[in-house]
Amino acid sequence: MSNLNNLLSKADNYLKFESKNKHTWCSGCGNYGIIAAMKRALTLQDLQPHQVQMCYDVGCNGNESDKFNANTIHGLHGRVLPLATGCHLANPKLKVIAQAGDGSTLSEGINHLVHAVRCNYNFTFVLHNNSIYGLTIGQASSTTREKQKAPGTPNETVIPTLNILDFILSLKPTFVARSFSSNVDHLSEMIQAGLNHEGFSFIEVMQACPTFNKATPQEWYWDKLLDVATLPDYDKTDIWQARRIVQNTEDELAVGIIYHSPRPTFESLQTNRQSYTTTLVEETKEFDISPLLKQFQLA
Repeated sequence: MSNLNNLLSKADNYLKFESKNKHTWCSGCGNYGIIAAMKRALTLQDLQPHQVQMCYDVGCNGNESDKFNANTIHGLHGRVLPLATGCHLANPKLKVIAQAGDGSTLSEGINHLVHAVRCNYNFTFVLHNNSIYGLTIGQASSTTREKQKAPGTPNETVIPTLNILDFILSLKPTFVARSFSSNVDHLSEMIQAGLNHEGFSFIEVMQACPTFNKATPQEWYWDKLLDVATLPDYDKTDIWQARRIVQNTEDELAVGIIYHSPRPTFESLQTNRQSYTTTLVEETKEFDISPLLKQFQLA
């Protein structure tokens, strides 16, 4: 209730993130819950649109790029993490948030994911996991369940499903959380926790795709959610306990802050930059390249 009252008192700030553009997701898409949770989290963090840099990948998540009033960039397929890294390193004064789907992240962009975790860049990544390639109408992704039928795999998938969180936890991350798109309150809390973390915060958002993934509708998730905050003996600093609890991907889906173990960020380890008080973008200057161009002019 205190969070709700706090949000209501900041309603004007919440509305600043609203766009006049019409949402174009399918009815029942989990992205409606994600965008609501994101606006709520940023509002409760007292952030203004000009302080936020949103980076989007190709996919249904990217349809938010002109429907969220902040600094937004719609990047290339699977390349949102290097895009967000560049934005953050150039101007760390901005709160950088990257968003992408399970398809692009775990196929085209999985190399970037590995190194974002490894380098511990200081920004937040929200992975939209609907277990399907939604925008390209239903091909199986790395998280599509084995033996599931989909428009792109009418004879069912035959490849084992990739367990996202177990994979991420094997990379020695500093912050891992999971939530469900329809639980806007909980998802907002996870995003806020990620924003407050110094380092790379990874947040998986499980969501339904009502059009192309009929195997896991909204109701499939609700009775399976297990909030680790309700477990009296759960230690979010214990990597092995975290890896054990995410093994179950069918009956009990662990949500909450799964793992949290801070270590120095990439930026803090750059000793050559420690004496600088300016950002890289502030150090950008104009140079007259006319003399250089003259060297290449034909006689």
